Amino acid sequence: QVQVVESGGGLVQPGGSLKLSCAASGGSFNRWGWYRQAPGKQRELVASITSDGSTNYADWVKGRFTISRQSAANNVYLQMNSLKAEDTAVYYCNVRRSVFASPYWGQGTQVTVSS
Repeated sequence: QVQVVESGGGLVQPGGSLKLSCAASGGSFNRWGWYRQAPGKQRELVASITSDGSTNYADWVKGRFTISRQSAANNVYLQMNSLKAEDTAVYYCNVRRSVFASPYWGQGTQVTVSS
């Protein structure tokens, strides 16, 4: 059974940093992604990474966030710097066995950026 668990969210002041973690188990995956959903908005892609290390970022990330992967394990991270109030959202991790496979989602972790 596949399990995806996010952690690392919390309350941070504008300009601060957080590092989110995603641990996946129960299978072998080659694609990982971080998404977010703010109240009243659709879920959107933040960043993704493949098993060969290829990364993709939303345009609005603009170098503030970095996705990385622990190659020896199914763990993915999202380092978020220079956080803004508009980054407040629930952040979700998903994993896929392949580009054509359906994703498995975690339960999400809340990130709140506020002074």
